[in-house]
Amino acid sequence: MIYFLSDAHIGSRALADRVAHEKQVCDLLVKLSHDATAIYLLGDWFDFWYEYVWGKPEEYALTLSTLRSLTDKGIEVHYFTGNHDIWTFGWLEKQTGVKIHCGPEDLTICGKRCMLAHGDGLIPSDMLARYPKSVRRKIRRFMLLRSIFHNSLLQRLFALVPPAWGNAFGYEWARRSRMKELAELVAYKGENDEELVLYAKEQEKSSHHDYYIFGHRHIELDLELATGARVIIIGDMFRQWTYAQMNDQGQITMMNHEY
Repeated sequence: MIYFLSDAHIGSRALADRVAHEKQVCDLLVKLSHDATAIYLLGDWFDFWYEYVWGKPEEYALTLSTLRSLTDKGIEVHYFTGNHDIWTFGWLEKQTGVKIHCGPEDLTICGKRCMLAHGDGLIPSDMLARYPKSVRRKIRRFMLLRSIFHNSLLQRLFALVPPAWGNAFGYEWARRSRMKELAELVAYKGENDEELVLYAKEQEKSSHHDYYIFGHRHIELDLELATGARVIIIGDMFRQWTYAQMNDQGQITMMNHEY
């Protein structure tokens, strides 16, 4: 069985008990490992991860040891960076044995052509033209911020900040995002306005895929396009506790974890 999970936001300061949350996430990974041949973690697994976090390995000791236990069993664990955990520079991969993906990947899984990505920054080419000026400004601000986060020079400069300061800044930034989400739950925008759906439709014009599998949006969606492609947005391991599984025949089912 192949499993797809996303957006656990482990370590979030918005959680009343982040230790219990981490254990629940890791318990699920252990449960899935009983029949998993591969597990894809599609971004934002940590609420904030900068590689010098190894200065406090006890913060994520359970997650790191769980990931290592999976790969030691021969399970392929693919870790896609999101917009909260971009800053991995080799240590996480070495420590846990996961394979890091820093962008969208076009993969064949169980005979099915799949595009996998966290989902942030994936917008159709005509996205800005669809919205009024106020919304366009928000999109541009997000894309500018994303380009700053991905800038290698700025990443190296941030690494000079003492870890205690950098972590405090990163976790507080992330906490505000989680608190906003908890106060106003994310809603599906509809087929004609959901960015990742529109992105998939644009991709289908040039290259057909069986599945587009994303995280990021914190919604659960299984939508079949006119081309026969399915857009899967797998929810999260933070509030919804939803994920997807693919059997040996390449059939995907959305799942809900009862904890």
